[in-house]
Amino acid sequence: MELDGRVVVVTGGTRGVGAGIARAFLRAGAEVVVCARRPPEVPVAGAEFTTLDLREPSAVGEFFHSVAARHGRLDALVNNAGGTPYRLLGEGDAARHARVIELNLTAPLTASLAAYEHLKAVRGSIVMIGSVSGGRPSPGTAAYGAAKAGLENLARSMAVEWAPEVRVNTLVLGMVRTELSPLHYGDDEGVAAVGRTVPLGRLAEPSEIGDAAVFLVSERAAYVSGASLLVHGGGERPAFLDAATVNKET
Repeated sequence: MELDGRVVVVTGGTRGVGAGIARAFLRAGAEVVVCARRPPEVPVAGAEFTTLDLREPSAVGEFFHSVAARHGRLDALVNNAGGTPYRLLGEGDAARHARVIELNLTAPLTASLAAYEHLKAVRGSIVMIGSVSGGRPSPGTAAYGAAKAGLENLARSMAVEWAPEVRVNTLVLGMVRTELSPLHYGDDEGVAAVGRTVPLGRLAEPSEIGDAAVFLVSERAAYVSGASLLVHGGGERPAFLDAATVNKET
């Protein structure tokens, strides 16, 4: 298979997008290690799990050393762990918003630094999981959007500093249908209505995000580094098109 013999770490790979990414790498033949702060309720079949808090640099360093020692190598890191609750800026103090930035920006930096020497040894790669929230206003999740904007810039800088030994790219995600979708979009009717705002008419599936991550790690993307790959179903229909009183589709 495409990634036979490769060893891949997926942070936050126990549910939702992370689990979809882990399963995609397993289908491609890779050995997959997932980590998260808590054990999964439903394990990803075939993946190895380790409990890890990415906010603890010493533990993160030990984790990557252990993975490389057990498996003999480390070929790819997918920095997927992240997320945020809905919270308007005025409803939280700076320290609370800073914790969102710590999880979504500082933690991927910590993991990447810890993995670097192992990835360099095999000319491996890093995939950051970004968000369209990093490129547009993100009311209710402003700290998250700021962190994701920083993550893309971080990836581009890493791609220059660590070339040619380590490739670094970002998947910029739009809305994905997961078990947490009702928290953001409401019931099935709400999820479907939100999906209709996307040009392709639906939310992405976690497996589709996983396929894109596999591509970036594979030899098919051997000359792709410092790139941001949009996986957002065509983006968002501009609001002015519906507000205008001319040029309406009939």
